[in-house]
Amino acid sequence: MISIRGARQHNLKGINLDIPDYSLTVITGVSGSGKSSLAFDTIYAEGQRRYIESFSSYARQFLEQLEKPDVDSIEGLSPSISIDQRAGGVNPRSTVGTVTECYDYLRLLFARCGIPHCPLCNIVIEPQSVEKIAESITSMKEGTKIQLLAPLVRGRKGQHRELLHDLASEGFSKVRINGEIYDLSEDIHLARYKIHNIEVVVDRLQIKKDMGDRFITSLNLAIDKGGGTIIVDTEGKNELLFSTKLACPNCSYSLDEIEPVMFSFNSPRGACPDCSGVGIKKKIDLSLLIHNKELSISEGAIPVLLIRNEVFISLLKKVEALCS
Repeated sequence: MISIRGARQHNLKGINLDIPDYSLTVITGVSGSGKSSLAFDTIYAEGQRRYIESFSSYARQFLEQLEKPDVDSIEGLSPSISIDQRAGGVNPRSTVGTVTECYDYLRLLFARCGIPHCPLCNIVIEPQSVEKIAESITSMKEGTKIQLLAPLVRGRKGQHRELLHDLASEGFSKVRINGEIYDLSEDIHLARYKIHNIEVVVDRLQIKKDMGDRFITSLNLAIDKGGGTIIVDTEGKNELLFSTKLACPNCSYSLDEIEPVMFSFNSPRGACPDCSGVGIKKKIDLSLLIHNKELSISEGAIPVLLIRNEVFISLLKKVEALCS
């Protein structure tokens, strides 16, 4: 509970007030009664002042020194935030969390302090060794054609000309950009302001009993280029992600290194693939549109089309009558 005693800031006349915790408290009153003086100039100002005082002397020298509000005492006050009054927006990507920037700290907290679990087995995901990755790949059906790809760019804008030039100079011949394979000998032009995913094709192989040294060499090269992460594309039918940093020991489900962007609904890497992070997916309910599936459209299977047709015909008749 926040206990305020003797608040005299601006229009306040030495009021005493107790605000309960874990509740929504609304301050009302006529204009000039001191609502803002209590909420912003007393409670919020004191919370900010105490928060800044908890910093080191070195950090405080770069911050503006806040004066103590005119109040006898405030107890039970935690660091606080203030949201200015503004007109409501229609953008679903703007929330209280994004406006106050609390969302940024939550994403950082999840990424750095969270313990990743496998969504399939519900066990803790741990780093996977190169030997374990090789074993998982060679256990595929014999004769399966695969290509090893090293992810280089994940969800970043730009033309990436220097990166593509460096790959060609290093001896790589093909690269996959946004799901499409390109030859590095071509003149590849990427839209500067669009988000791209770029993976270099390290090698193309066929699964067999004895994979030989070429497989191990290519695997190590792909892991090195991908920063510990590789993608195994099986003839364009399925993709497997392997990581030396995060992998399920039971089903080999792998994840990239956990980053704050993975928890952002405003980023393709963290947004829901169905609603694109908006939270709403619009679709047509055919049961409401089609009343009787046994009828044809002309017979009235979709009543809304008949209504529009009748209106259109009536308008035509009116036009003909006026012209005649």
